[in-house]
Amino acid sequence: MLKKFSLLMMALSLIGCSTTSVSTQSGAETSSTDISEINFGGSSNFRVGVLLPLSGDAARYGQGLKNATMLALEDTKNPNLILQYYDTKSTPEGARTAITNALNQKAQMIIGPLKSTSLRAISDEAVSRQVPVIAFSTSEEVLQPNIYTLGLLVDEQVNRIISYAAGKGRSRLALLLPDNATGIAVAKAAVKSAQQNQVRITRIGFYQPNTTDFSDILKKMTDFNMRSGRMDQMKKTLQAQAEQGDENSQKALRRVSTHDTLGEVDFDMVLIPETGAKLKSAISMFGYYDVFSPDVKFLGTSIWENTRLNNESTIIGSWYPALSRNHSNYFANKYAFVFGEKPQTLYSLAYDAVALSNALARQNGSDLTGIITNPDGYVGINGMFRLFENGYNQHSMDIIEVRKTGDVVIDEAPKRFSDEDYGSKLNDVYITNDYQAPLIFGKDATVAQTLIYGQPLSYENQPNIYFSGEEEQASIRKSLQKMNVEVTAN
Repeated sequence: MLKKFSLLMMALSLIGCSTTSVSTQSGAETSSTDISEINFGGSSNFRVGVLLPLSGDAARYGQGLKNATMLALEDTKNPNLILQYYDTKSTPEGARTAITNALNQKAQMIIGPLKSTSLRAISDEAVSRQVPVIAFSTSEEVLQPNIYTLGLLVDEQVNRIISYAAGKGRSRLALLLPDNATGIAVAKAAVKSAQQNQVRITRIGFYQPNTTDFSDILKKMTDFNMRSGRMDQMKKTLQAQAEQGDENSQKALRRVSTHDTLGEVDFDMVLIPETGAKLKSAISMFGYYDVFSPDVKFLGTSIWENTRLNNESTIIGSWYPALSRNHSNYFANKYAFVFGEKPQTLYSLAYDAVALSNALARQNGSDLTGIITNPDGYVGINGMFRLFENGYNQHSMDIIEVRKTGDVVIDEAPKRFSDEDYGSKLNDVYITNDYQAPLIFGKDATVAQTLIYGQPLSYENQPNIYFSGEEEQASIRKSLQKMNVEVTAN
């Protein structure tokens, strides 16, 4: 307790408050804000404006981010690094006031803001003053040169999990996505990653974001009617043969009696960027329609970390990407010790932002852009990360497997970035005449194609059945083998 109390008192003793007003030429006051300044008293100072929602609807997250920056500053022990805090009040207007005050008070770099609307509100002024911004937004459309984010972006999560699954022999991907901007972003990222990893996207299903009932969309995506109809027909045939005294048919009928479908689906992995009850409901519904792991591997994004999945038998063995746990344990333990609560993953990004500021502060006026976008990247509290000139980023991520005894790292985050990875962030999707688009469910195909590919696809690219006659028969034979049934499917 003494150590905890001393650390808190030390951090708080570094805070000095002042009120600053920005006036017009007539002397009228246009904005006012209280700022908190933390530093260790150096002479050659590098000032960083930290723009966070310390009031308003996002205040809880803003305070957590601020706490993380304080821990980082205490760890860096750089006397030349000064953090100046400004409250964005969880609004674009508050963010504009905050950036104006930060720049007038000689901030050489900005950390934050949190929300994409606030980042959009400050971007023009930051760019015009050539002050780099390290934000936490995950909205890619607001990123540009000089406006960077440390937020965990959809592209890198999707590419990490698809790349890993492809390396384990998976080659046919289905997507189950919310019908909103997040779903389209995941679809775009998956299309690009699939091309890079020789994976074929066979089906995309869209559901209403507020639903918890996946029965209709998954019944269609899994071809349940066709597969169950095929089984019904086989049972009738076996029944007729059994009634005529055929012992093999009698045995086969007993073995298939507990099964509802015959034949497999045309995908061996499905990506579901969902969490909580919706995620559990979706995967359970796949099981209801006879689609199970490990024949189909369920894949997620980092938001799976927010849901306890270890008691869900249908999800055991699934994979998802996450920021490096090997590094982040230190931050999580220290944050909990000092502030008495477990930190959200988001807060660790603020710690890394201060660590990056510390690196810049030690460069003594060098070109900030060149240092920020160093292709070798930096080692942060979440492992390796780097920023690109277009504002995007890349994190070194673990692959996690869901197990009954707890989630386990099965593929550790890479310890360095390759040159190939660096260039891949700028790759586009190339649609050629032999490209076959995925089947679309739950959304008009032309609308979905336009949103995902930027245009409706040509006739040559239109989806058809993914199983050829030979592939369909192979799928039926494999299904029968699992049931230990030796019959010829017609």
